[in-house]
Amino acid sequence: MNIPSIKVACSNCNLRELCMPLGLSADELQRIDDLVATRRKVPRGDSLFKNGDKFKALYAIRTGFFKTCVSSPDGRDQVTGFQMAGEVIGLDGIVSDLHTCDAVALEDAEVCVMPFERIEELSRDINALQRHVHKIMSREIVREHGVMLLLGSMRAEERLAAFLLNLVQRLHARGFSQSELVLRMTREEIGSYLGLKLETVSRTFSKFADEGIIEVKQRHVRILKTEALKLLVNAPTCQTH
Repeated sequence: MNIPSIKVACSNCNLRELCMPLGLSADELQRIDDLVATRRKVPRGDSLFKNGDKFKALYAIRTGFFKTCVSSPDGRDQVTGFQMAGEVIGLDGIVSDLHTCDAVALEDAEVCVMPFERIEELSRDINALQRHVHKIMSREIVREHGVMLLLGSMRAEERLAAFLLNLVQRLHARGFSQSELVLRMTREEIGSYLGLKLETVSRTFSKFADEGIIEVKQRHVRILKTEALKLLVNAPTCQTH
């Protein structure tokens, strides 16, 4: 199915500061405008790319929410990340010229398509762009390390607290509330990402609500005690052996 593509300019995009380098000259910005080939709509439930697809481009999310996932040997989907507007996805394909995961839209989304050949070409001329791409890659490595720490040493309450804090912090950088969020993913998907069973995720949400830390109405979550979540995340985790 051919998805319609629309030309878009970075220079007048309200997410520019999140996904583009700062301090570009007018000429450099024009060249980056030309780099963004098209804008592509991805309906909810559709894949932007799939495991094994040829790697051709990086994608800056303009609107919407994605999950990346890989299939485990027993056929289940393992969620490896959640990505939102202003973030760049597709970096997994750089190493082998093939994508190594599926990127699925959790709601109707729109992405800016940036052909990787053009990014490499422009990076040679625009140092700020090269540094920016390195920063995005570095952020991904740091995120991976964070997830490994989360899965390796944290209890269920700590994992969910860290997840909620991270999500609200990223949304706040995009101008949203520091204490309220709508979960675009299901509790099952949260569990898959955090290495927890669905029942454990639901039980932990209920525990947080009972303790007055959060208020939950279906997918709407309101954080009432941010400090309580931070204390959980920073609690010593080595008392049980």
